[in-house]
Amino acid sequence: MSKTIAPRLRKVRVLATLGPASSTAEMIERLARAGADAFRVNMSHGDQASKIPLIETIRALEKRTGRPTTILADLQGPKLRVGRFDGGKVQLVTGQRFTLDRDATPGTVERVELPHREIFEAIEPGARLLLDDGKLVLRVLEHEAHRIETQVEVGGPLSNNKGLNVPDVILPMAALTEKDVSDLHFALDQGVDWIALSFVQRPDDLADARRLIQGRAALLAKIEKPAALDRLEEIVEQCDGVMVARGDLGVELPPQSVPPLQKRIVEVARRQGRPVVVATQMLESMITAPTPTRAEVSDVATAVYDGADAIMLSAESAAGAWPTESVAMMNAISEAVEADPMHGERVHFTILRPDPTTADALAEAAKNIANTVSAKAIICFTTSGSTARRVARERPGVPILVLTPKMETARRLGLLWGTYAVHTRDVESFEEMVAKAKRMALRHQIAGAGDRVVVMAGVPFRTPGSTNVLHVVRIIGDELKGYGH
Repeated sequence: MSKTIAPRLRKVRVLATLGPASSTAEMIERLARAGADAFRVNMSHGDQASKIPLIETIRALEKRTGRPTTILADLQGPKLRVGRFDGGKVQLVTGQRFTLDRDATPGTVERVELPHREIFEAIEPGARLLLDDGKLVLRVLEHEAHRIETQVEVGGPLSNNKGLNVPDVILPMAALTEKDVSDLHFALDQGVDWIALSFVQRPDDLADARRLIQGRAALLAKIEKPAALDRLEEIVEQCDGVMVARGDLGVELPPQSVPPLQKRIVEVARRQGRPVVVATQMLESMITAPTPTRAEVSDVATAVYDGADAIMLSAESAAGAWPTESVAMMNAISEAVEADPMHGERVHFTILRPDPTTADALAEAAKNIANTVSAKAIICFTTSGSTARRVARERPGVPILVLTPKMETARRLGLLWGTYAVHTRDVESFEEMVAKAKRMALRHQIAGAGDRVVVMAGVPFRTPGSTNVLHVVRIIGDELKGYGH
């Protein structure tokens, strides 16, 4: 294989989950070449030691190809489960009574242990309890400190340790469990770029994670609880990115409510300039089949048309029979949608108004100028990545080439719409900025001789958050002469 990976100017990012089907160095490289821009390491499965080779392989690939690569560590979060049954399984009948209690004795068709005191503290009569991904539904009739009496509204088989969802109440439990804290410290020590926090219910859930991370990674909030929707704007404001986690969201809410909620979450994240990932069951049939259904293709396309920053593969790339084909299909769908002449108009259905700052004004101007003068790219010099995020929020019609002296910044931008990040030395002067912008555009095949590019930076240089320069330049044919790094 070639040492390099050809520049990928597709604007939406593809996030691929790693797992048993994609754990070797060869397969991870195949996924990257097929279209994966970022990799998700799921801390819910396997031990910490099993994650080390995955992360080391990604970093080795990054070094070999010269392309900054994004790693997201996804924390498990508080998993709610019932206890065990005498015989391992029971059959609940619609209409019967069923009790959940704190007794660890193996369960029967009449009762089972529920080892989560927080549920007993928060539950109210009339609330629903969903078992086994919503296949069974219990309605709470009454409750005491150590007992919840329910009626079975939807029956079926129930076996040991099946998952439980409580959609109708906010549970008084932290989003970070002891396992999550351990996994978070491990992931930070391994140098991951993003931490995904599961089952966020309120803005306060993000505070503990933020305190533990201490700026060593970006924080992504997974929206998968109905309670989170009541305070969505506040949650988005408190995090660095958002995931529309449609799996649990679709369990706790009627399926027909998920598409409009997906659009709402994407819109709120875009308005606030936070990267937003659409995830779960996007190409589900490709776990076992080499091609997706037409409905799945339409689902992926809708997320791209809505302007999502990234689209994610879960079991398709982690445990399926066709991991490379799944990534390649996600890439192909995205490229086809972005080639649609209507894509630009649909992406801008969400009306954004810039904040009253110089940086936001320049980001909006960069988009408009690039369109007016038919520029081939917008080139951002940035240390923290804030300039790139502001420009990406505007969803310009051209690639955003990001030049940064911080590898951490380049890696984190792998979930940001339209960006192509390059780790390179900083510049010292305006003249050096212009020259370097031209050379990098040519070197990375973003623009060619005779093309215009729009350049953004902050003066004085090396001062984070000081974006105040916008310059239009034309590239000539000999810009690469004498080029170093």
